[in-house]
Amino acid sequence: MNRTTLSLIAGTAALAAVTAFAAFDPPSASGAAAPQAAARLPVERTSLLCPAPSMSDIADTAYTSFTPVTKGAGGGGKAQLQAAGGQSADGTDGSGKGKGGKGTGKKADEPVLTPKAPGTPATGETSGAEAPALVGTADGGFAPGWTVQETTEVAAGTGRGLLGVNCTGADTEFWFPGASTATGRTDYVHLTNPDDSAAVVDIELYGKDGAIKSPLGENLTVKPHASEPILLSTLTDERQADLTVHVSVRSGRVGAAVQALDDKAGGDWLAAATDPAGSQVLPGIPKDATDVRLIAFTPGDDDADLKIRLASPDGLITPAGNETLHVKSGMSTAVDLGDVTRGEAGSLVLTPTDQTVPVVAALQVVRGKGDKKETAFIPATAAVGTRATSADNSAKGTTLALTAPTGTATVKVTASAGSEGGSPVTKTYTIKSGTTQNVDVPVPAGLKGTYALTVEPVSGAPVYASRTLAATEGGVPAFTVQTLPDDHGMVSVPRTEQDLSILQK
Repeated sequence: MNRTTLSLIAGTAALAAVTAFAAFDPPSASGAAAPQAAARLPVERTSLLCPAPSMSDIADTAYTSFTPVTKGAGGGGKAQLQAAGGQSADGTDGSGKGKGGKGTGKKADEPVLTPKAPGTPATGETSGAEAPALVGTADGGFAPGWTVQETTEVAAGTGRGLLGVNCTGADTEFWFPGASTATGRTDYVHLTNPDDSAAVVDIELYGKDGAIKSPLGENLTVKPHASEPILLSTLTDERQADLTVHVSVRSGRVGAAVQALDDKAGGDWLAAATDPAGSQVLPGIPKDATDVRLIAFTPGDDDADLKIRLASPDGLITPAGNETLHVKSGMSTAVDLGDVTRGEAGSLVLTPTDQTVPVVAALQVVRGKGDKKETAFIPATAAVGTRATSADNSAKGTTLALTAPTGTATVKVTASAGSEGGSPVTKTYTIKSGTTQNVDVPVPAGLKGTYALTVEPVSGAPVYASRTLAATEGGVPAFTVQTLPDDHGMVSVPRTEQDLSILQK
C-alpha cells in the first residue's frame, strides 16, 4: 500500500522550490562522472491526524507532542494541534463538521497544545465523549520526526482500560487485520480528512470465507476538515471474530485507525499494518501475555504459507504446534498462540516457507484473566530505519522492546528532557541476531512529567521496535502497545548545482 507520509510529501514539495531553478550536475567532458548519492535532509513540514479518542463520558485523554533535535534542521517554525473542523489549510474556517468534529468547550481554532522547542515534550489533555479528532501541523525546526501520542484512560464500560495511538499522516490505503464484528465487540473505523475538499472512501471487509458483501461501505464521503467514525457492524449483518479491513480512498486523502472495544476484555486502537510483504515482524509481545492471537491476510491471488517463529531473548524458536500457517487468498486466517512468550520478551517473525506471497498481519494480545482481562494490538511494522520516536513515557510502566531478526545490531536510545523538567540521557544496546530484548530504558535525570524516547540504529542488521505503556487500574492490567517505524524526519534529495543558462533555453 502507498504509505508515503505527509512529512515526506511536504518535505519534497518544499525542496522543489530549490531545485526548480537548478539542473543536475552535468557529466564531465570524458563522460566518466558518476552520479552522486542523494543528500539526506530534514523535512520542512509535517502533518499529523489524531482520531477522536473516545465515546465514553468518563474518558480522560492526554496528548503528548515531541520533536527530536535534528542536525541540519531549520530554525524557527512551530507545531500545534487543533480540532478537525477548525481552520482550513488556507486559514479560513473549516467547512466540515463530522461526528468526530464535535467541540469540547474550546474554540475550534484553539490549539490543544503548542510545543515551545524541539527536544522537550509538550502536553495537553481533554475529557469526556465530545473530544474531537485533531489535525496537527509542524514546520521549520519542529517538523523533522514530529510525533504525537494520544493516550486515553477509560475506567469502566465497553473498552475500559488504556487506549493509545500514534497520530499519523493522511494516506490513500490502509490494512487492518484484527478487527471484528463479533458479539461483544464494538469496532469503529475512524476516518479523518485534513484537506479542503471532500474525500471519497471505500471500506472492504474480509472474513474467514473471503470478501463480505458490504455495499454500505462504498463511496463514503468524509467532509473537508472532518472526521467520521464508521461502526463496522453497520456495514454487514455477518458476525465474525476475525476480520481484515481494507480502507481505500477513491479521491482525496484520509487518516485511518480502528478503535476495537470489547464488552469484557477492554480494548485499544488497532493501527494500520505495514505494507503487504512476504515477511513480517510483529515486535514487543508483553512477557506476561496470557493469550496471543495472530490474524493474517493475503490480498493477492495466491495462497501464502508462512513459518511462524518467536524471537525470544535466546534466539529464534518455533512455537510448539504452530510451526506454520496457511493463509488462503482473500481470506482472513487466525490462529491462537496462547501464552507464547511464557514469561519472556518476544516478537513474532513471519517468513515464507517457499514461494514469497505478500501478506498483512497483526496480533491481538490479552493480559490478565477472568473479568480482569485487557486487550491491545500489535500490527506488523516496518523497521526503525534511520530513527524512531516514542512520546508519552513515564518513569514507571514503560517497556521498550527491540528485536533484530536477521542479524546482530547496535542501537542508541535517548531519553529526552521531561515535559516539566529533567536532562536527556543516552544508552547504547547490542541486540543479538534473532533475539528480542526488553531493554532497561534510560530515564531523564531529574525527570518531571513525561518524556520521549528516540531509537537510532548505529550498526548491524535492521531493528524493529515497540513501546508498551502499562498501568494497573482496579486490578485490571491495563496496557497499550505502539510500534516504532521510522519517524520520517529525513528525506532524500538529489544533489544539484545552479545553472541559470536553463532560463535562456
